[in-house]
Amino acid sequence: MDLPAVGLGTMGIDETEPIARAIELGYRHLDTAQIYENEATVGDAIAASPVDRDDLTVATKLWIDRLAADDVRPGTEASLDRLGLDAVDLLYVHRPRGDYEPASTLSALDAVADAGLTRAVALSNFEPDQLRTARTHLDAPIAAHQVEFHPYFRQDELLADAQEHDYPLVAYSPLAGGKVFDDPVLEDIADKYNSSPATVAIAWLCDHDNVVTIPKASSPAHLRANLAATDLTLDEADVARIEGIDERVELYPE
Repeated sequence: MDLPAVGLGTMGIDETEPIARAIELGYRHLDTAQIYENEATVGDAIAASPVDRDDLTVATKLWIDRLAADDVRPGTEASLDRLGLDAVDLLYVHRPRGDYEPASTLSALDAVADAGLTRAVALSNFEPDQLRTARTHLDAPIAAHQVEFHPYFRQDELLADAQEHDYPLVAYSPLAGGKVFDDPVLEDIADKYNSSPATVAIAWLCDHDNVVTIPKASSPAHLRANLAATDLTLDEADVARIEGIDERVELYPE
């Protein structure tokens, strides 16, 4: 599935205005989840926007208590009801935990896709061996895999899988919870391009084949800065400096 290089992560956004503003500014990929408890807010923003629904990629995720075979379709329908949509474009397994069982859960997700409730089935927070197992049970190829990915937490094996099997790796928390704003390497590179550390961090992600990202933002300035990363091309020396950052920070460990 083709996804915009920069979309909007909505975790923690509980007002319609920032999401509606993002759509107005040009965001076309909106990412939510049951556990975020804001699907209705995202749906309200979509309904209020003059942008055609078909021009938006809308994703949500089934939480770990909605992954039993008998719960997948009712859970999906509940999300669609909150979103006010007939279907989503991407339906994720949020985490392979709780009621997740590869054969039965993924078979139920295939059935949901066959029923037209989602365009595609996607995965989130899977390990390489779990991706391999999922591939044996899904009828269609994995449409996307969403994971934490930023300059302090580079998941090279998962990136390699995405590139080998040609699906987008959707990088969440690309700004490492705000840590990028105070990083001297990113600040120095940002000065060089008359940009910001956030824009540089997102541009670095977008420089990777098969990587797109969904930074969270609510202010107009941050929304514009994140989207501007698609127009910034880093030179090889700057990429090497970013990849030379040896500090490891994982925001959402299992």
